[in-house]
Amino acid sequence: MFWRISAFYFFYFAIIGVYVIFFPKALQMAGYGSAQIGLLLSAAPLMRFIVPFFFLKHIDLNRKTFSVSLLVLSLSVLLFYPALDNFWMLLGINLLFGAAISISLPFVEARALEILERRIYGRSRLFGSIGFMLIALWLGKVLQTPADALHYLAATTILTALSGAVIVLGRAAEGEKKEGQTGENFSILRYWPLWLSFFLMQVSFGGFYNFFTIYETAHGISLEVTSWLWSFGVLCEIAMLYFQGPLLHKNLLTVLRVTVFATAVRWLLLWLFPDSLAMTFFAQSLHALSFALYHSAAITLLFLLYRQKALAQQFFLGISYGLGGFTGAIVAGQLYGEYLFLAEFFIAFAAFLILLTDRSSQYKNLKV
Repeated sequence: MFWRISAFYFFYFAIIGVYVIFFPKALQMAGYGSAQIGLLLSAAPLMRFIVPFFFLKHIDLNRKTFSVSLLVLSLSVLLFYPALDNFWMLLGINLLFGAAISISLPFVEARALEILERRIYGRSRLFGSIGFMLIALWLGKVLQTPADALHYLAATTILTALSGAVIVLGRAAEGEKKEGQTGENFSILRYWPLWLSFFLMQVSFGGFYNFFTIYETAHGISLEVTSWLWSFGVLCEIAMLYFQGPLLHKNLLTVLRVTVFATAVRWLLLWLFPDSLAMTFFAQSLHALSFALYHSAAITLLFLLYRQKALAQQFFLGISYGLGGFTGAIVAGQLYGEYLFLAEFFIAFAAFLILLTDRSSQYKNLKV
């Protein structure tokens, strides 16, 4: 099952690489303006936030639902071709695509945490980082037309669906395990400081994901070197995912506090030393903490905390990367300028303070 899950991560995050890095450029090449591109790209994170609410009472995230999401994901990516020149059709397809992709990853994350040991989970998840980096490096060289981006988006999506189907077949052979052995019923309000911190953490990433390249090149660092800064961050992420196992057996709330504080420091360094290549590389090295270890600690904590494992993963991705990413992009767009990363520092530091004051006794009872 290790290699089945790893293959899914590899192709899934290759989709993300194409969609996040190159799809905006493809839309620009197809004649869309910046406002239209922004609206189109806001559809997927918005659906990632909305979809989990349908799973609170009426729908279960099980093998059948996961299989349907893979089918819808495959069909939607093929519809990008005829919809490319029609804004409203393309917006509708993006909403459908975002809804389907918001279901697939939480199912696999829950299964991975259920099946794999914690020291092994990171070694499986790092294949996603490799897929993201390879597609970024390759497509950056060959992208010439909007169709090129659609071809790679379709290919990575179909391969993701096939690797997901292999996971489903493997789970069917082993027998579906019922959730509910450990943890308590899902509730956001009971642990609202934790969830608010998740949200603010991703809001603080808005400046990085949307403006890091623009920010660095505006301060004299070349586009080629900036691309190496991105790649260096991913390499640090991969190293952390490989070696993080022992850290996930520590107090997970403490691990989260450390990683969120490191993120605040990262944004502060980018504000203080925008034209220092050495300090910027150091700030990028903190991606190992602010993304890799943070993500692993967060989903592991939720897996231990709640009885509905997959639902918890859905809401984590929806509230953090969905609503947080959506809000962060808007905030960063309004704040872009000299003080962008100073503002991101304050947002991340607020997330740290919220975690620091969270004294829920339930965390102490978790078996780590």
